[in-house]
Amino acid sequence: MNGPTYLPTAHWNLDSIVSGLREARVAWRGPRGRLRDDAGAREFPSQESLRQIVKSLCGALFPMRLGPIDLREEVEDFYVGHTIGAALDALLHQVGLELQYVNRDDPTLLAHTQQRAIDIVRQFGAELPALRAALDLDVMAAYQGDPAAHSVDEVLLCYPGVVAMIHHRLANVLYRLGVPMLARIVAEIAHADTGIDIHPGATIGRSFFIDHGTGVVIGETAIIGDRVRLYQMVTLGAKRFPPGENGELKKGLPRHPLIEDDVVIYAGATILGRVTIGKGSTIGGNVWLTRSVPPGSNVTQASLVSDMPDCGLGG
Repeated sequence: MNGPTYLPTAHWNLDSIVSGLREARVAWRGPRGRLRDDAGAREFPSQESLRQIVKSLCGALFPMRLGPIDLREEVEDFYVGHTIGAALDALLHQVGLELQYVNRDDPTLLAHTQQRAIDIVRQFGAELPALRAALDLDVMAAYQGDPAAHSVDEVLLCYPGVVAMIHHRLANVLYRLGVPMLARIVAEIAHADTGIDIHPGATIGRSFFIDHGTGVVIGETAIIGDRVRLYQMVTLGAKRFPPGENGELKKGLPRHPLIEDDVVIYAGATILGRVTIGKGSTIGGNVWLTRSVPPGSNVTQASLVSDMPDCGLGG
């Protein structure tokens, strides 16, 4: 009978690894002004916390479909009120973290951080009823725009484009209220879960529908009108990125497309730059477009836009 087998003791030299990582952190933080008297406290919002906040808000927005499995209608209002209250309390802490970080070098602004955070969260909460109404239109647009959809409930529970829009409309409110890091975290949660990348700064009108959705990219300064429909792999992106005086890219310039009402953009289309796609236009699959097209245009790979000799197909 064989005796026991003894494995050699593993030594990972942890002291050296920890010391090296500390040196790397110090080297990174110092030039960025992050060595302060209150160093040691968490400086940044938490993605894990934001994910839970968004989950709670989704349940409060659609309690009988996205809320608890055992929820009954007679206690629906109580659940909604309790859930929103807890979510807003948690959001207040995250907003405070972002504002403290942004204002860390300005004592005057830092002193008013908590009141500013309260104001932001109060305004965010006040927008939830209107946000629910906007999402109802998105859900209906998905149901009406997809012959495979059997019910609005199926759309809400199953469609990644609707999940992405719930996150986007929440993120866009945060973005407009002045907490862009929180907004971006909420957007990236949806990006990770659905494969749909919508910058929280993008302006999207009513009754918006993304069918299938995987690979859709919508840039920060894109403006999308009402009743627009996109399919998978559509990109509404920037054509170029002008540098600033110090060589870094200029921030905040309008650089993404304007999509007017009632436009349909099919799978794989790429539209780049501050161009306008006119009302009622149809952009075919895999089209590469860098110039504006007038209302009612029909752009395909094989043909030019109707009634427009130079439609701007190609680079």
